[in-house]
Amino acid sequence: MLLVVNSGSSSLKLAVFDGGVERLSARVTEIGGAAQIEVAGQKVVRAVPDHAAAFAHVLPMLATQGASLTAMTAAAHRVVHGGAGLISACRITPQTLAAIETCIPLAPLHNPANLTGIRALATLAPDLPQYASFDTAFHATNPDVATRYAIAPSEGLRRYGFHGLSYAALVLTVHESAGIARSNRLLALHLGNGASLCAIQNGKSVATTMGYSPLDGLTMGTRSGSIDGNAVLRLAQVHGIDGASRLLNHHSGLVALGGHSDMRRLHEAGTPEALFAVDHFCYWAIRHAGSMIAAMGGLDAVAFTGGIGENDPVIRAAILDGLGYMGVSYDRAANLQNAHLLHDSQSRVAIWTVPAQEEAQIAREANAIRAEEAA
Repeated sequence: MLLVVNSGSSSLKLAVFDGGVERLSARVTEIGGAAQIEVAGQKVVRAVPDHAAAFAHVLPMLATQGASLTAMTAAAHRVVHGGAGLISACRITPQTLAAIETCIPLAPLHNPANLTGIRALATLAPDLPQYASFDTAFHATNPDVATRYAIAPSEGLRRYGFHGLSYAALVLTVHESAGIARSNRLLALHLGNGASLCAIQNGKSVATTMGYSPLDGLTMGTRSGSIDGNAVLRLAQVHGIDGASRLLNHHSGLVALGGHSDMRRLHEAGTPEALFAVDHFCYWAIRHAGSMIAAMGGLDAVAFTGGIGENDPVIRAAILDGLGYMGVSYDRAANLQNAHLLHDSQSRVAIWTVPAQEEAQIAREANAIRAEEAA
């Protein structure tokens, strides 16, 4: 059995894989308050102040389902930022942990939570081999012209890109569904509380909207997305560096525009502010999509994933309508049903919704390393 750990900024997702197949999953959301805990259909609400406490609640529940920690042969973790050095999955060592720590300023919402998961599990099972997969790794194939900022190289700043594990899994699903011939220029949209787009050509990332950190690109739940550097400097003058960081990462995006960070709540609210926030999200997704299409020199397929991408037909419809100039045409009834295949007979572009499969991708990568170690 392999335990896959996906520690988000306020969530913990666990999945148990046996023979490469997911057998059991658990989820803890809204960590930091009254958390929702779900294991094998059982749902409870508990006070969960941090990720260590989340493990303490959920591991005994997994054990009752035949997946005790002692039954695991390894664990594999999602790590958001691997920097320039960690560009493929690897076994976790003290050196790996140190490298992940150096990337905390690049992903302040996520890397600390990822490290918490790794360390909490190491305390509970010190002899259990642990592996890490990196969200930035998929974008290592971006050309230099896409990753370099127009500043002196000595500053050490570049674009990295994120949601790579989701995109890597999406590519496998799309290619299995339709073959590479119809998706050699694929616009992938990972839309959730964190959101990004990726230009994927012949299965490889060639451009993406997130940059030096997960703050860049689209309007997100609590993150501003793209913003002028001088505007950031102004915020730092007014609020200080730490204050500006909190504002841009925690109090911007949808919550700043419409009062809610959750897209479902914005739809339910229906206020002018909420409607504007939804429009803002869609406008910038369409505008950034044009940039991704330009990086590929055209468009053969579109794939939506993530919580919003998979489950929100209103958002998908707005974005697809905005891509009509590229020959995108979709079945509106299929879209309302959140169907897997969305393109109609008139569309020059294939369109899919694809369930996010980050945990399965992490398991694949860890098992590949374990096979190499055993060879």
